[in-house]
Amino acid sequence: SGVDRDPSRLKRALEMGVVSREGFDREAEVVFVATPAAVVAEAALDALSRCGPSAVVTDVAGVKRPVTEAVKDPRFIGGHPMAGSEQEGVEGADGELFVGATWVLTPTEETDPVAYTKLRALLVELGADVVALSPERHDALVAVVSHLPHLVAASLSRLAASQATDEAALLRLAAGGFRDMTRVAAGHPAIWPDVCVANAEEILSNLDRLSGLLEEIRKLIVAEDKAGIYRWLDEARAARRSLPSRIPLPSELAEFRVPIADRPGALAQLTTLAGSLDINIYDLEIAHSAEGEKGVAILVVDGARASELRSALAAVGLGSTYRPLEEERSGW
Repeated sequence: SGVDRDPSRLKRALEMGVVSREGFDREAEVVFVATPAAVVAEAALDALSRCGPSAVVTDVAGVKRPVTEAVKDPRFIGGHPMAGSEQEGVEGADGELFVGATWVLTPTEETDPVAYTKLRALLVELGADVVALSPERHDALVAVVSHLPHLVAASLSRLAASQATDEAALLRLAAGGFRDMTRVAAGHPAIWPDVCVANAEEILSNLDRLSGLLEEIRKLIVAEDKAGIYRWLDEARAARRSLPSRIPLPSELAEFRVPIADRPGALAQLTTLAGSLDINIYDLEIAHSAEGEKGVAILVVDGARASELRSALAAVGLGSTYRPLEEERSGW
């Protein structure tokens, strides 16, 4: 089921079979709020009040700290799928959109572990690679990898457009790399004013860093320093080639077991710690204890990073054990 403030959009969704009926569903297990960032909190609180007591509510906005500060409910988990296209509205829907895409979740001290594991399992079924970060760290990182690239792409598009009237051949030459680099600027601008204002501090800080890097290359060009230009570009190439490109094979994975307190906040501490180390959790399960107030978090991570994660857990007072995923599991 679905709701939308635009009746014509909802009508089109019904015609396409994207939703089968209008309105909130009291039996819904998960509710997704997909609105501009400025109204996510209001919409999320409305959804929490209208849906059943076991419904998990999440959102897809590109800024998380203001949202999670405004919605302090155990059943709300901030989310941000790092996927999209220049297509708009229901007509731009793509069933494969999230396959292989990173989907950030930002659990907090209030987050219900059961709600988190339910939502995470659904996102994995959609094909997403789920990463947990604190809301603050999310906003700092996406300023670099999402918000700033969009503004840079828009700036390059405006630069090309400003010269196109004087140089008719310019836009005909704007193919290949230029089109790839500016693709995101073709998306609808409606969500971006809210994002820029809500995450202004991080965006401005990184705009200053980018300006510094452009000034570096400018000085090298003015000095006709070919060796310096080469080093500047080679460092960029090395950074680009170091981006992760594959999921490890099962034989390369390790299964962790971490005893945690059976209370909100415990799972958030564990998952955001892994996220802060850039250690991906490929699978997650919570085994609740029949007695007492403790449970066990069972995580599957890259085996090559297992020792690093174990040391980080120990540093915050969390004991753990791990074994290769394919090793026989008797003796736990």
